[in-house]
Amino acid sequence: MKKEEEIDLVGTLHADIERASALFVTDYMGLNVEEITKLRDGIRGAGGTYQVVKNTLLKRAIQETTAHAVEDLFIGPTAIALSQGDPVALAKALVAFAKANDKLEVQGGVLGERVLSVRDIQELATLPGREVLLAKMLGSMNAPVSNFVGVFAAMLRQLVYVLKAIEEQKNQGQN
Repeated sequence: MKKEEEIDLVGTLHADIERASALFVTDYMGLNVEEITKLRDGIRGAGGTYQVVKNTLLKRAIQETTAHAVEDLFIGPTAIALSQGDPVALAKALVAFAKANDKLEVQGGVLGERVLSVRDIQELATLPGREVLLAKMLGSMNAPVSNFVGVFAAMLRQLVYVLKAIEEQKNQGQN
C-alpha cells in the first residue's frame, strides 16, 4: 500500500471511528472468506460495518478518539466492528456469530467513552433492542395518562348510576 493510500485510509478510519456509537475489536484468525462474508452480512444487517485493518494503521486512526483506550487489544490479526446505529444489535450479531463459530474471538470494545470487556459485550447482547426499549419507555410514560382516563371514566360512570338511581326513585315516588 502506498503512503498516500495509507494516509487516506487512516483519515477515513478516524472519521468512521469518531462517528461510531460503538467499536468492537475481534480476532478473526481461522475464518475463511465465506465465514467472514457471512459475518459481514450479519453485522451489516445490524447496522454496522466490519473491517480488517493493519494494527499500525488502526493505532494511528484511533488517536484522539474515545477508542484509544482499546489500543492494547491490537495484537495479531485484528478486525473492528463499528456500529453507526444500535450498538446492542451489533453486539448481538457478534456474540451470536462467535457462539456459532468459535474461530471468531470478541476481545473487547468501546461504547461511547466506556471501555467494554468481553463479558460486558456479552451482557450488552442480552439487552432488548432499541425499538423494544423505546416501546417500554413510551408505555411507562403513557401509563399515568391511561390510569387517569380510567379513573375519570369510572367516576363519570358512577355519577351516571347515581343519577339513574335518583331518577328511578323519583319515578317510583310519583306512581
